[in-house]
Amino acid sequence: MQNAQLTILGCGSALPTKRYFPSAQILTLREKSYLIDCGEGTQIRLRQMKVTNTRFGHVFISHLHGDHCFGLVGMISSFGMLNRTADLHIHAHADLQRLLTPMLQYFCADLPFKVIFHHVDPEKHQLIFEDRSVSVYSIPLKHRVPTCGFLFEEKPKERNIIREMIDFYQIPVSYIHKIKQGEDFVTTDGETIPNTRLTTPPKPPKRFAYCSDTAYNEKIIPIIEGVDCLYHEATFAEEELVRAGKTMHCTARQTAEIAQKANVKKLIIGHYSARYSNPEIIYNEAKAVFANTIAGEDMKTYEF
Repeated sequence: MQNAQLTILGCGSALPTKRYFPSAQILTLREKSYLIDCGEGTQIRLRQMKVTNTRFGHVFISHLHGDHCFGLVGMISSFGMLNRTADLHIHAHADLQRLLTPMLQYFCADLPFKVIFHHVDPEKHQLIFEDRSVSVYSIPLKHRVPTCGFLFEEKPKERNIIREMIDFYQIPVSYIHKIKQGEDFVTTDGETIPNTRLTTPPKPPKRFAYCSDTAYNEKIIPIIEGVDCLYHEATFAEEELVRAGKTMHCTARQTAEIAQKANVKKLIIGHYSARYSNPEIIYNEAKAVFANTIAGEDMKTYEF
């Protein structure tokens, strides 16, 4: 089974550059993929990276600034031309449905699939989606419009069977599922075989947090505590601290401080201001505070 993967389609901010497209990324957990934000040009990156139009069924939109959602109509229209039939679920602030529905009715009237909206309250930390393998929670953020991040948590895996022990104790196939779930086994002679002798522990569930866009906000720390990977905006260098405060964004140093205080395992920064042709200054400022920092790049995949 593959590791968890984050593929960045765009890690720029509001103004696109030659190097960075606006926000969009694909998270893959348990071989299922989820699109997080959908800035302008997302479908171009999908085509460039040869991502099929059926790769994901759920889209999570953090907030209604154009660099996080302007790519939706174009992407949905192209999916229709590519004969996608699987429904597309969009999780976002309720206003997105009100704004997007007229455009879909005008430009995408004959889609061979349904676009289904799920309203998210960005002011609450709550479960907003789950399936058999993952749970997704909203993370309230501080920005100029209602905004939330997303916490993806794998559900615990079953324990791993030790085949030799199963054969030794002649355990029926019908009972193996219970053993994977942690039950002991009682032989026909009444001997109890502890589960720890029959199985090994599963790998710990992976946790990923996405936090963009936001001002410095320590309230998110308990929510993202100890995540395997945190993607957090680092729009400005420290020299633009005042501007960061006015626009309700973070500097690289502030982002690294959040990662440090939350004891995350890996930090990926992004949402760079277009004023930086090279994010080296941002990366260096973050890495000086939090050593395991990666400067996100468009069209790259990171495992964790």
